[in-house]
Amino acid sequence: MQAVNGPGFESERKWMVQTQLIPRGISDKLVLDAFRKVPRHMFVPDAFADSAHNDYPLPIGGGQTISQPYMVALMTECLGLKGGEKVLEIGTGSGYQMAILAEIAGEVYSVERLQELADAAGRHLEALGYKNCFIKVGDGTLGWEEKAPYDGIVVTAGAPKIPPSLVRQLKEGGRLVIPVDCGFGQVLTIVERHGPSFKTNEVCGCVFVPLIGKEGWPENSS
Repeated sequence: MQAVNGPGFESERKWMVQTQLIPRGISDKLVLDAFRKVPRHMFVPDAFADSAHNDYPLPIGGGQTISQPYMVALMTECLGLKGGEKVLEIGTGSGYQMAILAEIAGEVYSVERLQELADAAGRHLEALGYKNCFIKVGDGTLGWEEKAPYDGIVVTAGAPKIPPSLVRQLKEGGRLVIPVDCGFGQVLTIVERHGPSFKTNEVCGCVFVPLIGKEGWPENSS
């Protein structure tokens, strides 16, 4: 655990876990404990603080959203983290997913396309005392090669296909969790590396903003 217990809304966080996560199959203790601790309301605009723990995404500016709690939990659980790993996040957004990851992983790196979101997320994470979070602004579809390889990579935007650069940056046995376009929506997909080969598993349908970049959608898709 990296941060002090989030101030305020403790009962709302417990309610979120008990009513939205556990009944829908989230069972990883590390994930559930992180959700009970990280103050989700601090990662949304003040006007939405009272709605922060409800079961839907919320706008955070720049045409981006903070994902619903269940989807953040599902994607985190799909990484299969045990504690202490090195993780890459593509799409820092509000910083909430990064805080959840930082409660479990040893180091969390994140690439954000929009400077204003990266700056805001960095301020929130610093205020909460996280020392294992590192953010840069850039093209997330290309990953963060200088810090590779990673035990896990999570992408918080929908891709037209699995970006080759991200796959190359996985460690042996590492997992990439990413929403991928399937022609009539998006499918949350797990890519697991085994030597030169990769195992792919489709989890469920999902809806995310487009992943913009060289190995994603073009700029005008946003």
